[in-house]
Amino acid sequence: MPPALVLASASPRRLELLRQIGLEPDAVDASDLDESPLKDETPRRLALRLAVAKARHVAGRHPGGYVLAADTVVALGRRVLPKAQTDEEVRSCLDLLSGRAHRVLTALCVVTPAGEARERLVESKVVFKRLTGAEVDGYVACGEGRGKAGGYGIQGRAGAFVISLQGSYSGVVGLPLYETANLLGGLGYGKP
Repeated sequence: MPPALVLASASPRRLELLRQIGLEPDAVDASDLDESPLKDETPRRLALRLAVAKARHVAGRHPGGYVLAADTVVALGRRVLPKAQTDEEVRSCLDLLSGRAHRVLTALCVVTPAGEARERLVESKVVFKRLTGAEVDGYVACGEGRGKAGGYGIQGRAGAFVISLQGSYSGVVGLPLYETANLLGGLGYGKP
């Protein structure tokens, strides 16, 4: 029996993305770690720290499997935008992103059956158009931005706000597929 693949995430988008490249996890087991940034932590370090911590935490519950975890951070300079939980947070994020470029950093980590951990960080640059008050109101009202890093999901209505994207579209959604497939393959997942 080959080792199990465990997705350490409750994100339906990450599960959909994995399925898009033909990978069906044997289990989905999210960690409930505190995702607050540490004092003076850069967005890059935050994303990597959280991806590794999630993978290691869940790997303890699934010995002998491959555990895949990811974390996405939306940043304006050194400022980390929250995973918006309220309409007010979504509105605040959109007001900050309007007419500006920002970075989306998605880190992923795989823990192997032997306990070895490897991580990757994918950085993408996204430029938003200048948003009107009506556009912000409409997006807040639709509810898509709640629960998402930076208060938006590029795969939904907010896709119409994007002037340009440099980097990984799937990374902005939440799981960079090229890097995920290469990392898993390089660590022996799916090989006889």
